[in-house]
Amino acid sequence: MTQPISRFAVPDIATLPDDMRAMIVAVQEKSGFVPNIFLALAHRPAEFRAFFAYHDALMDKDEGLSRAEREMIVVATSGLNRCQYCVVAHGAILRIRAKNPLIADQVAVNWRKAALSDRQRAMLTFAEKVALAADRIDDADHAALAAAGFSADEVWDIAAIAAFFGLSNRLVNTADIPPNEEFYLLGRVPR
Repeated sequence: MTQPISRFAVPDIATLPDDMRAMIVAVQEKSGFVPNIFLALAHRPAEFRAFFAYHDALMDKDEGLSRAEREMIVVATSGLNRCQYCVVAHGAILRIRAKNPLIADQVAVNWRKAALSDRQRAMLTFAEKVALAADRIDDADHAALAAAGFSADEVWDIAAIAAFFGLSNRLVNTADIPPNEEFYLLGRVPR
């Protein structure tokens, strides 16, 4: 039995506006499949565009946090939020970007037991607080990040990624979007 992509309407790609269809086709050409999140969000074009514009603004930067660190934040906070889709999908991307087939599982289950640097531990400590107790963030949290070598822009990115994926985790869980099977094997065997 195949699980539906979403509890909500999933439009046919051929019926989508040109810009959305082009984005989905580009992702399919790059990865070899269409991640279910693209199809599940496509029924609300304005939200689809806003979601992916902010996603790309946060996750596709080349300055500040590394791309692997950005994915590490997603995997850690998505694990805390119990979002299977984001843990599996971004876990695959983390394995690829970190060139480490073990890291995603470790970070998703309990990042405190993962083989991480002190800098990464400081980053995930703060990301976890953003995800679970943002109302308690204080000067000591910012001082700890500064001591770990993070710039103000990097601190903003840590918070923004954790917050954005809190939204994503909640939408995915509400819509019951399953991870694509392809994600499970990506980055498992080092090249």
